[in-house]
Amino acid sequence: MRTSTTRSAALLAVAALGLSACATGGDSGGSGDAGAGDASSSETNSAEAYEPKEGGAGGEVGVFTWWADGSEKKGLDALTAEFEKQYPNDSFVNLAVAGGAGSNAKAKLASDLENDNPPGSFQGHAGAELTDYIAADQIEPVNDVMAALGGSDVFPQDLLDRLTVEGDIYSIPSNIHRANVVWANPKVLKEAGINEPPADMEAWLADMEKVKESGVKTPLHIGGTWTQVQLFETVLLSDLGPESYNGLFDGSTKWDSEGVKTAVSHYKELLGYANTASDGDDWPPSIDAVYKGDAAYNVMGDWAVAQFTENDATEGEDYTYFPVPGTDGVFDFLADSFTLPKGADNPDGSKDWLMTVGSAEGQLAFNKAKGSIPARTDVAADEFPEYQQSAMEDFQSDTIVSSIAHGAAVPLAWLTDVSSAVAKFYSAQDEEAMVSDLTSAAEKHGQ
Repeated sequence: MRTSTTRSAALLAVAALGLSACATGGDSGGSGDAGAGDASSSETNSAEAYEPKEGGAGGEVGVFTWWADGSEKKGLDALTAEFEKQYPNDSFVNLAVAGGAGSNAKAKLASDLENDNPPGSFQGHAGAELTDYIAADQIEPVNDVMAALGGSDVFPQDLLDRLTVEGDIYSIPSNIHRANVVWANPKVLKEAGINEPPADMEAWLADMEKVKESGVKTPLHIGGTWTQVQLFETVLLSDLGPESYNGLFDGSTKWDSEGVKTAVSHYKELLGYANTASDGDDWPPSIDAVYKGDAAYNVMGDWAVAQFTENDATEGEDYTYFPVPGTDGVFDFLADSFTLPKGADNPDGSKDWLMTVGSAEGQLAFNKAKGSIPARTDVAADEFPEYQQSAMEDFQSDTIVSSIAHGAAVPLAWLTDVSSAVAKFYSAQDEEAMVSDLTSAAEKHGQ
């Protein structure tokens, strides 16, 4: 670490202010309540804009992601093609490392950064996750790139607030994803006598039982630990509501509260309807199980749309979707974004990459392939399929909260502890131990 633990703690506190300011959100295009991002928005918007050379800086730009396979790689390929079109003098080098939600990639990246071998740019989740790299002095501010892209004229202020720490923006967002989505097979539901989405967790569990009684052995399909963390966070959100859910990250809601205990109990019941999963199981097989009719439900981010499309699954016939029961009107947010590492071999080439990532053309190409929605507000909704259009509408009107599993709500070290608690619970099924482990994790990280 190149910085002190005091600075690290301060950065995390600033990030928490920015997150809570935005998470009350109705209109994603407006400004949030008072917080870190609001105080700094005038600084970031007034930064001198980056001016790329015509055709690009030249040289190689190594880009590190976890988009190595399937529909995710298709999204990266679409973005890469746009980069090569915009900056033909630059040469893109794909440094992708396979592994769902970046579990393998982040370990490799941490080693490279620690050994002063940074890529030209790397993928990270907007929000608290980036504070780890900021505290370690491993990434540079990109205020000039954001200014060149148009700043708050084209990106929602709520999103800029989430990217801003102590007056600086440290990444350029490529998209926005929603984590609290149930993907379901309408034919399986119809055979079980289910005709509408359940209103809350208790109703959903009752529907799970109907599905099981209809002959489906595993109504709910899950993958490895990170997918289980995502499922658990949506149960927390359902049982706590957005305000108390947000309170888990600033200390106003205790991790041993009755609401959390109820969520742990509901989560245990859900697992009773799920398949047996191993830690390394990735997410695409769960989506495949839904459209093939081997399961009724899966909770996954909306990158699932690209997986359905890749398998020629038809919306309305092979799959449908709705918010996790009890979370209607809430948008569980995460965003992929790209950074400028300190010590990058070709920083101007890296900035060219960031310019493509944040451009309207880049966001259109990437998000149509990825299943997400543009971070920019000036990309036409009618360019996208029905699901993405609905997500764009919801992001403008819903209450926004931040994902645990994808680094928006908590930094990596805290997420690691949450993941350990969830993995332990999957084996032991001990509710009291789960609550204790989550409480200890929060206390360890200052809550």
